[in-house]
Amino acid sequence: MDNKLLMENYLLVLKSTVEVYVHGTLESSNNDVRMLLKDNLNEILTSQADTYDIMAENNWYPTTNVDTNQINQTLNKVKQS
Repeated sequence: MDNKLLMENYLLVLKSTVEVYVHGTLESSNNDVRMLLKDNLNEILTSQADTYDIMAENNWYPTTNVDTNQINQTLNKVKQS
C-alpha cells in the first residue's frame, strides 16, 4: 500500500470520526461529556486539516480554483433560499 492510499484512507476515517463526535456533542445532555466530545472533535478537525495539507503538498488531493463569479452566484442562490 502506498502513502497516497494510506493518507486517503486516514482522511476518510477522520471524516467519519468527525460525524460521530458532532452527533455526540449535539445530543449530549451532560455538560462534562459534551465538553470532552467537543475537545476531541477539535483534535480530529486539526488532524483532518493537517492530513489535507500533507496530501495537497504531495498533489494527492487535487483542487481546482473556482471563478469568483461562480462563488457569488452560489452565495446569491443560498441567500435567496
